[in-house]
Amino acid sequence: MEIKLYNSLSKKTEIFTPIKEGEVSMYVCGPTVYNYPHIGNMRPVVVFDTLRRFFEYVGYKVNYVSNFTDVDDKIINQAIKENKSELDLANFYIAEFKKEIHQIGSRDANINPRVTEYIDKIIAYIAALVDLDAAYVVDGDVYFRVSKIKDYGSLSGINVDDLISGARVEENSKKESPLDFALWKKTDVGIKWPSPWSLGRPGWHTECCVMIDSIFPESNGKIDIHGGGYDLKFPHHENEIAQTEARHHHKIANYWIHNNFVNINNEKMSKSLGNVYLAKDLIDRYGGLAVRLIILSAPYRQPINFTDEAMQTAIKELNKIKNLYKQLTLLLQLNDIKLPIKEHASEESMNKFLSSLADDLNTANALTELYDLIKNANIALRTANPDIALLRDYYVTLNDMLSILGLEIDPVILSEDDLNIYKKYMEAKANKDFASSDIYRKTLMEKGIL
Repeated sequence: MEIKLYNSLSKKTEIFTPIKEGEVSMYVCGPTVYNYPHIGNMRPVVVFDTLRRFFEYVGYKVNYVSNFTDVDDKIINQAIKENKSELDLANFYIAEFKKEIHQIGSRDANINPRVTEYIDKIIAYIAALVDLDAAYVVDGDVYFRVSKIKDYGSLSGINVDDLISGARVEENSKKESPLDFALWKKTDVGIKWPSPWSLGRPGWHTECCVMIDSIFPESNGKIDIHGGGYDLKFPHHENEIAQTEARHHHKIANYWIHNNFVNINNEKMSKSLGNVYLAKDLIDRYGGLAVRLIILSAPYRQPINFTDEAMQTAIKELNKIKNLYKQLTLLLQLNDIKLPIKEHASEESMNKFLSSLADDLNTANALTELYDLIKNANIALRTANPDIALLRDYYVTLNDMLSILGLEIDPVILSEDDLNIYKKYMEAKANKDFASSDIYRKTLMEKGIL
């Protein structure tokens, strides 16, 4: 299947061609773990989890890596505030993050590297940049020399002259240029490590370069896909590209993919507006799969808008999916079809759905195909003599679609006793024996079958 992805670096949609046939190497920047994740943190989780599931479904072997930044000024300041060690603080919020990504239907990455596990390699990487004259040391700090990179700004579209003259670049008299960024910070506050330059800690932008170098050594630190939120284009991803161009003469990834922002009630979510929603609060209020459904409802390069009305609509749509799924599982088992059915849907039944995802992961169009399936399956269920073979096909196709989208629902598996009670319930209903059907119905509801 031909897969097209929008490449933020080339600014155009390209046909995906992996470095190694049949395999996908993918790295997505994870959170800095100093607080509970907000709902904006969940969008890349859902987007790249779905992309991974799609790749795997169509036959690729995916090595999906997403890091945790567990050393940073924000972590140190929060640890001091909470009177904890940086390690304890990071461990707590990593556990919370993992809990919440599971609640919204996402799987763990194949590897979740942490910065503190790579300090020695980070120091060696920085030392190599210094040796290449791409970095320099000032009073124990190490800075990257951006002037070494001719096309700096190629990812984000940032104009270097505008940066130098504008207010976006931090003033620092130690640096040769206001564009230069810290690779190593000398410090006497918080967690620190010895290095050839000082007792200190790494800057933010080097960690991902080192992790990719270490985890994907066979390709000289180059991967198929590098992803993250739109806000990471500059400076984080731009600075990653700069370092790897200096170190390896490539841009880390062949395809750069960025998801757009999350809005709250038609306003961009930001601390200054006081409208930052924690993921755990939305999950508690609406449910994890409803939150995921909202994120999937718009193409990843478009903003999404969280409102109570939108969430209520998502809950209704999710309930339609769950109700159909339950009806199919019950009817199939009543007709002696054992669940789960361990086979994939036919190519024909999945064609439009997969084609939508192959078109730059258009989850909105994929959901349209899912809703069409639900509509048709409900019509088939309401016929006088349902076509069991057709309903079985609908069930298998629905399973595959939900699995790829991460909207998986556990089937109701009936025991022999459950089947007998359910059959008696259906017979009583057909015979208009309402007293008996009410008794059986109550029993089935207590068992969670109805």
